[in-house]
Amino acid sequence: MSQPNYLLSTLTNKCPRCRQGNIFETKNAYNLKNTMKMPANCPVCGQPTELEVGFYYGTGYVSYALSIAFTVAYFIAWKVLIGMTFDIEDNRILYWLGSYILVIVLFQPLIMRLSRSIWLSWFVKYDPDWVNHPLQQKTK
Repeated sequence: MSQPNYLLSTLTNKCPRCRQGNIFETKNAYNLKNTMKMPANCPVCGQPTELEVGFYYGTGYVSYALSIAFTVAYFIAWKVLIGMTFDIEDNRILYWLGSYILVIVLFQPLIMRLSRSIWLSWFVKYDPDWVNHPLQQKTK
């Protein structure tokens, strides 16, 4: 069996260990009541989704980096497609700002989920033979 693609499994919010199970309870990021709800363990391989208390605090940095990358890409696309000058009589920068605020607010649930998926994938490595490698239970 071929190894599932890292990028595709991260973008589709799959478990980083088995790359099959969903790490969010609902696939719809715009179900705002349940957007960030995660099961305690992966439904396929049993990998815990929260490795320690406060584990996802670091996703703020990932979310920030994704938002900055999106901002730069949106600005470049606007500049190439619409064009703008920084002239006092040119209001296109204000149109860009207004449309950017609307778009970033609409994409925020996706960015938050993606940042959690990326963060978890940095700490949990893919195991192609996860069926034969049971998880080690932590002892207290």
